[in-house]
Amino acid sequence: MEECKPTVNTGLRGITIASTKICDVIGDEGKLIYRGYLVQDLADSTCFEEVIHLLLYEKLPNKQELAEFNAKLVAERQIPDALIAALKTRPANALPMDILQAAVPMLAHHDLDTSDQSREATLRMGVRLIAKLATVLAAWGRVRNGKEPIAPDPELNHASNFLYMLFGKKPDPEVAHFMDVALVLHAEHSFNASTFAAREVASTRAHIYAAIASAIGSLSGELHGGANVRVMQMLLNIGSPDKAEAYVNHILDEGKKIMGLGHAVYKTDDPRAAILDPMCKRMGEKTGNSKWYEISKILEIKGKAAFKERKGTDIFVNVDFYSASLYYSMGFAVDLFSPLFAISRVAGWVAHVLEEQYADAAPKPMLYRPESDYIGEYCGPDTCSFTPLDNR
Repeated sequence: MEECKPTVNTGLRGITIASTKICDVIGDEGKLIYRGYLVQDLADSTCFEEVIHLLLYEKLPNKQELAEFNAKLVAERQIPDALIAALKTRPANALPMDILQAAVPMLAHHDLDTSDQSREATLRMGVRLIAKLATVLAAWGRVRNGKEPIAPDPELNHASNFLYMLFGKKPDPEVAHFMDVALVLHAEHSFNASTFAAREVASTRAHIYAAIASAIGSLSGELHGGANVRVMQMLLNIGSPDKAEAYVNHILDEGKKIMGLGHAVYKTDDPRAAILDPMCKRMGEKTGNSKWYEISKILEIKGKAAFKERKGTDIFVNVDFYSASLYYSMGFAVDLFSPLFAISRVAGWVAHVLEEQYADAAPKPMLYRPESDYIGEYCGPDTCSFTPLDNR
């Protein structure tokens, strides 16, 4: 009888590692669900603060709860002077994701709750992280350009305040709304790489700052949070709408990928892309420069058609396809795209850390400790014969 061996799944794809109440991605149907709510409905009718409340407290807030929660966020926006001083010592060409990741443990140094392993303390720290990461990113965006950081404005919501702290002026209401919607759309996406990183670290009972720092490190990779950067670099390389169709044919002829087309989970267009598309178009109209949207649209239409013709299968747009040109049209530097992702997704990461460490449902979360299949040179019943250093 042949020995039955478990299948080794590279990247854990297809392997269920935990249960969650936070988010579901139904790829075949193109559905993204936060705690039972379709992301389209949330993007349509809520603000980012409401979605944070939903993720952390498992319910959408009423007016009083929203006001109280918003007050908590506003009260935690300030970052320590010592952190601002540290930012001013960093080289201006430092990668923003590295800056954001490095800032997290520095924030931990100023938080007295790090030695408290209660759920209440972890929740307090999580709210602080959500409030402060946007301030850190805005401060770095100014410091690296030789400008002084701008203090948070307690009268502005999270999205508007971030734009104000970064650009130095109160944002156009429509642009602020687009920022808010983008934050909602990126807040959560189930067990992606960065969320898995956060949960794995949280499973050790490390404090939440350690878990979030690891998540940011995961998100910094070009295959995860860096995907929209690669989309924008593609658009910049194409340069004008009249070159887009030729680019599609050239890329497919070389057997390469069109950035922003295709997704590991969705078998339809990413539902977030459908929301970002008209926002991207509108930003082009507002700025008087629609070419990035026009290039994107041609790439989508021609890319899908060419892929179908050549491969006989469909391909679909993902969230990065339109978020790239939206952010660029809003005035963000390309290297801020991944950090923008992080200041939204931190809400989801915090929710997952809370669930990982304090879930009530059985089975209880446990220390992540996967097995591996050793395929090294000396695997088998016989081991190497050790040779002392002097005889090698």
